[in-house]
Amino acid sequence: MTANSTTNISYCSANATICDGTSCVTPDDNFNQVLNVVLSTVLTILLALVMFSMGCNVNIKKFWGHIKRPWGIFVGFLCQFGIMPLTGFVLSLIFNVLPAQAVAVLIMGCCPGGTSSNILAYWLDGDMDLSISMTTCSTLLALGMMPLCLFIYTKMWTDTDSIVIPYDSIGISLVALVIPVSFGIFVNHKWPQKAKIILKAGSITGLALILIIAVVGGILYKGSWIISPQLWIIGTIFPAAGYSLGFLLARIAGQSWHRCRTVALETGMQNTQLCTTIVQLSFTPEQLTLMFTFPLIYSIFQIVFALVFVGGKPQISTILIEGKSPKAPFYYSSFCSLL
Repeated sequence: MTANSTTNISYCSANATICDGTSCVTPDDNFNQVLNVVLSTVLTILLALVMFSMGCNVNIKKFWGHIKRPWGIFVGFLCQFGIMPLTGFVLSLIFNVLPAQAVAVLIMGCCPGGTSSNILAYWLDGDMDLSISMTTCSTLLALGMMPLCLFIYTKMWTDTDSIVIPYDSIGISLVALVIPVSFGIFVNHKWPQKAKIILKAGSITGLALILIIAVVGGILYKGSWIISPQLWIIGTIFPAAGYSLGFLLARIAGQSWHRCRTVALETGMQNTQLCTTIVQLSFTPEQLTLMFTFPLIYSIFQIVFALVFVGGKPQISTILIEGKSPKAPFYYSSFCSLL
């Protein structure tokens, strides 16, 4: 209802659906609801494309070779689903973050490894085949391990009814990943040259996914950009701790230096796109205002620390200047597109 100060007459706005002269009802502004549905749909589709491209990077023979000699993958498993969730839990307790923020930190810690670690493993003289096998295994094992770790580490927040973990939504998201990954493995087995092209497209899709998350999320959840210092600190420490502890555990387990570097990268380099998609699909807009930006913060610092590691390798300067690698040229372009 709007009042005209000069005539002292009240009238309804033009978009009112009900008006009886004394009161009116205007339709709800559903722009944010529509945008939220669009964002959820786009995130799901783009994530499927990213995971499809990850499958296109898997060589079945080499993958099966690591499965038959699983010690390296087992060490990576302990790091991925042992060190990272525990580190996220400890950091959330130390910095006393809100329950919704603690859940966001733990979802990140429980996520499987990200595909960028495969490119970095090549650049840092790691075992790239092991890296790809670990990424694939952690993605498949996340079907069971991610809900289990969340159940164990979020109990102190969920027991107080301050937040509820939607395991059904998380489970559906994880199951949906298996299909594009499996199809990508099949494509690489049947048409390896086409798989390399798909891998490039997938890396570009990964960049588009991050940009869409940042822009649309900023519109939907304006309050989420008022980020507490605790989240910035956790987002800085968390990937660094993952890289360091992963390297240390691999070395204690007797792995070679190049395998230690590989395990370190797989531990600290999380699948931030998956984390963001799960968060977006699983929680209310009010909760998302508190937790939506953490995957972006983690993504920034995991790349920053990765570039620091890369900068420590003398041969990388030649690759960066020439813009190519004689052994695997598509990895360079893929990584650049992720940045």
